[in-house]
Amino acid sequence: MKFRTEIKIRHYATPITLADRILTLGSCFAEEIGRWLAEHKYRVVCNPTGPLFNPLSIHRLLTRALKGELHSLEEVQSGCGENHFLYDHSTRLTNADPIQLLTEANALLGSLSEAFTASRHLLLTFGTAWIYRLREKQQIVANCHKQPQNNFERTRLTVEEIVDCWKPFFEQHPDKLFTLTVSPIRHLGDGLEENALSKSILRVACAELAEQCPNVHYFPAYEILLDDLRDYRFYADDLCHPSTQAVAYIAERFAEAALDPQELPIAEEAARLATFVKHRPLHPESEAYRSQCTAMIARMKQFSEVNKIDFSEEIATLKHRL
Repeated sequence: MKFRTEIKIRHYATPITLADRILTLGSCFAEEIGRWLAEHKYRVVCNPTGPLFNPLSIHRLLTRALKGELHSLEEVQSGCGENHFLYDHSTRLTNADPIQLLTEANALLGSLSEAFTASRHLLLTFGTAWIYRLREKQQIVANCHKQPQNNFERTRLTVEEIVDCWKPFFEQHPDKLFTLTVSPIRHLGDGLEENALSKSILRVACAELAEQCPNVHYFPAYEILLDDLRDYRFYADDLCHPSTQAVAYIAERFAEAALDPQELPIAEEAARLATFVKHRPLHPESEAYRSQCTAMIARMKQFSEVNKIDFSEEIATLKHRL
């Protein structure tokens, strides 16, 4: 008797290897997958400019970074209290000093451009098809930054708008391999009906892009949570975000489909070695723990030499504890 409907996921023709560089962009879920990859010692840069949710804002910031179009002081906005912000960036980027904010924002654009150029695989996670347009300039904003709602008009992207935006970009970068996902995070602020409509638009747009662009692959993170796990116990307390267990399961399914199967055991062992550093010992000054640290340093160095995996941060931390 079956109690679940598991999704059959098509394996990647060109799997991701430990030597490949990876960039994840988009919603918070892109960070969850990026974190899992980093924990398993894949060479990943995760959302360098912070989470972005609608497809057009992700595209706008990425293309701006690649063109080297720096932000100007005229774009800096005054926020709540003494904070300043930029409409193209997430709420993580705020500063009381507008000049310092500008410096940080342009540095992030540089980091995004460098990460994109160096990466072979890119994971893009679209969160919502709902957008907010600044009435004064008719500009789509990445985030409203808690500004008055009457400053914006709320509209919904169409499948055609998303495809017309991203298809030329994918065609301009045939050397890159793109993975599209729809974020399984529910946007309850939109209401359940409008959230469902939004996700359906994103899903159809992803399907069309994957069909029309040979370097684009769709990974069903959204479907795994809704149709495979399909239970509120796989959600966090807010009933919007997937639970830690659900994220781990989705990441494992991604690993099965997208990562080089011959390297997976190496990645799993690398994650186990790195986990040792995260554990806080009961008796850090004891000779037994110091011996463990010394042995682990030797193990990491050996593992690194054989498998070309970077444990420099973990080794430095363990040496500090000795």
